[in-house]
Amino acid sequence: MKSSDLEQIVNSQQLFFKTHETKKLNFRKKNLEKLKKLLIENEDLLYSAIGKDFGKSKYETFVTELGVLSMDIDDALKNLDSWAADKKVSSNLINFPSTGYIKPEPLGVCLIIGAWNYPIQLSLAPLIACMAAGNCAVVKPSEISSNTSAALANIINSNFDPSYLCVVEGGVEETTELLKQDFNKFFFTGSTRVGKIIYRAAAEKLIPVTLELGGKSPAIVLKDADVDNAAKKIVWGKFLNAGQTCIAPDYVLIHPSIKEQFIDKLKYYVESFEYDLANDNYVSIINKDHFERLKGLMKSGKIEIGGKTNPETRVISPTVLTDVSATDAIMQEEIFGPLLPLIDCNSADDAIDFVSESEKPLALYLFTSSSGDKNKILHELSFGGGGVNETIMHITNSKLPFGGVGHSGLGSYHGQAGFRTFSHYKSIMEKPVLPEVPVKYPPYNQRKLNVMKWVSGWK
Repeated sequence: MKSSDLEQIVNSQQLFFKTHETKKLNFRKKNLEKLKKLLIENEDLLYSAIGKDFGKSKYETFVTELGVLSMDIDDALKNLDSWAADKKVSSNLINFPSTGYIKPEPLGVCLIIGAWNYPIQLSLAPLIACMAAGNCAVVKPSEISSNTSAALANIINSNFDPSYLCVVEGGVEETTELLKQDFNKFFFTGSTRVGKIIYRAAAEKLIPVTLELGGKSPAIVLKDADVDNAAKKIVWGKFLNAGQTCIAPDYVLIHPSIKEQFIDKLKYYVESFEYDLANDNYVSIINKDHFERLKGLMKSGKIEIGGKTNPETRVISPTVLTDVSATDAIMQEEIFGPLLPLIDCNSADDAIDFVSESEKPLALYLFTSSSGDKNKILHELSFGGGGVNETIMHITNSKLPFGGVGHSGLGSYHGQAGFRTFSHYKSIMEKPVLPEVPVKYPPYNQRKLNVMKWVSGWK
């Protein structure tokens, strides 16, 4: 798409936003309901598209993509009136008499850049929050999952006025041009490397930005953990979507005394879950480049489980590695695939030291029965979000804001947090004309100073 065409789309959305139509709650609700209806009507199209991209089954597509979006829309429809309402706040003595309130307003025209690993959810979940907040939006899905990108463009562009919502397809060139346009908000999901580019572009125009990035998310299994539970939850969380999940456990810090038992349990669950494309519970690696990158990372350490690869289907079996050190290649980048390194860890303090040596992770998963160790780790380690004796599932609770910290992200969304992400909160003080307290006006004197000290709590 030409730069002039992109400019025209954004300009038309800016003009439409200035009509204030998107601020009407009925308009927001009507279009959220329309989006859900379109997703249901095009369910088979979306299944087919994502299946072509990397072999994702109908079950996993519904559970990890469409079902999540359905719940997001229902949550927004249920709570939109309260989210969008003015919030009254108490006044203070120095402003007596007065009324204070906070008024949410949409930011304007927003650019949403999605990711390929969950190409429907990560393009449309931010869009749902954006629509609920009363904005216009341009959505740029990932070009890597090209079939899904085309399906989303077809669904949105055929059913919504482009001056309100529009999907723009393309790669780096189109994204670069979009970043030059007059948006009021950037929302990006993807790698930290690209996130820095988005952040720089936003800084040039002082555009608010939300960055949903990634990082090396640890699972910590202390010696008092329920080993069976830890293995089951970690196997499921790691090998969901063949490890191509930003909040998948990236590596495991495991106490040596339970390591062999843990490996046995990992093997048991890998085998009992029967991961295979034919079983509708596994997917291909997204493309050849990522497949080859992961094959290279498998050279780190010793393979305890799995290690099989199929270049024709781009499938790598669930793989567990031991004898891995912090300096190995597999520990130098986010794995984003079905490879799980195990690293010895003797205590909660050792785990804290190890995780603290790297950038703050997007997620952290802790397995322990000790409230003391749990509290210590949660208090001393900074991370986006996570779970205790669980993996992944914190993302399914819309009451829990989802986002990273530091190199793993900036800002959060889901539920009301998403509404806030795409809103500005205006602070308003309203006063009657009378009575008027003259103490703030010149000429100043000692009596007025004493009054000001008193109302300010100066003692």
